[in-house]
Amino acid sequence: MKEAMFYEKKDGAAVRCFLCAHRCVIGEGKRGICAVRENRAGTLYTLVYGKIAAMNVDPIEKKPLYHFLPGSLSYSIATAGCNFRCEHCQNYEISQFPRERPDVGIPGTDMTPEAVVSAAGEKGCKSISYTYTEPTIFLEFALDCAVLARGRGIRNVFVSNGFMTPESAVAIAPYLDANNIDLKGDEKFYREICHARAAPVKETVKLMKEKGVWVEITTLVIPGHNDSDEVLRDIARFIQSVDPFIPWHISQFYPAYRLLDSPPTPVGTLRRAREIGFEEGLKHVYLGNVPGEGGEDTCCPSCGAVVVSRSGYRILAVKLKREGVCPVCSGKVKGIWEILP
Repeated sequence: MKEAMFYEKKDGAAVRCFLCAHRCVIGEGKRGICAVRENRAGTLYTLVYGKIAAMNVDPIEKKPLYHFLPGSLSYSIATAGCNFRCEHCQNYEISQFPRERPDVGIPGTDMTPEAVVSAAGEKGCKSISYTYTEPTIFLEFALDCAVLARGRGIRNVFVSNGFMTPESAVAIAPYLDANNIDLKGDEKFYREICHARAAPVKETVKLMKEKGVWVEITTLVIPGHNDSDEVLRDIARFIQSVDPFIPWHISQFYPAYRLLDSPPTPVGTLRRAREIGFEEGLKHVYLGNVPGEGGEDTCCPSCGAVVVSRSGYRILAVKLKREGVCPVCSGKVKGIWEILP
């Protein structure tokens, strides 16, 4: 256990947590919505500091990040817990464990920030990704790792639902190099499927961009829930309003957890979403989870030449010149690039 950041004491023994946009008021002996921050006698503790529930070496394309160190490896870690309760969560075994099994201790392997950063370096990873569950809920640990990693030339990546407060976002942003943020749907979708709100997520997208963090957006398209042209167009318009060069990843849904009554997303729906993205002025729109259907390559927004070709999570070729310059027209392709040999 470690005393939490981002909270204030209230009347009596209650505290208000402002780590995420729920801003929970937590009574003595109780936990917040994330189920991993507990008020003990008026002091708020994080129960997941250094409790790593999942770790793996992933291609950066799996995050997905397509304009960030293509072809590199990322050391991915997560703790148990989440501040969302998504009905379709694919990692519910760890994200919802503290909420559904409060009688059982927090699962995980004890690791120090030093151990995480050292492991990333030993495995040849150019970044550490805080992912699988929501990294905001273990921000104290992520921040300590990120500061140490930055000092050793290892980049830091959040794969996040974006449901942060400005306070927590500002604290981590100086040490983040990239952030893939889920923009899941409209307010109705967030309320009914995620038990949260969309507005704070959009504010985090804008704040991360303002702070110089490389941002990419992912939308998992679920039939009957967020697959209408209206919802998809609204998402595309928002992204365009922030920066038309933000890559938008459109992913295929497969039934999971409690949302088993919706079928997998038809490829035609994903293609239509991609068309909508381009119609609304986005420069980079990608299809995910459907290898072989196209929509994976990065093209120069100026001339249309393929500058990074992909198959699934594999990089087939990187044709960019130094600093993301197109070899055909010399136009600039925005991103954080490291040209492969």
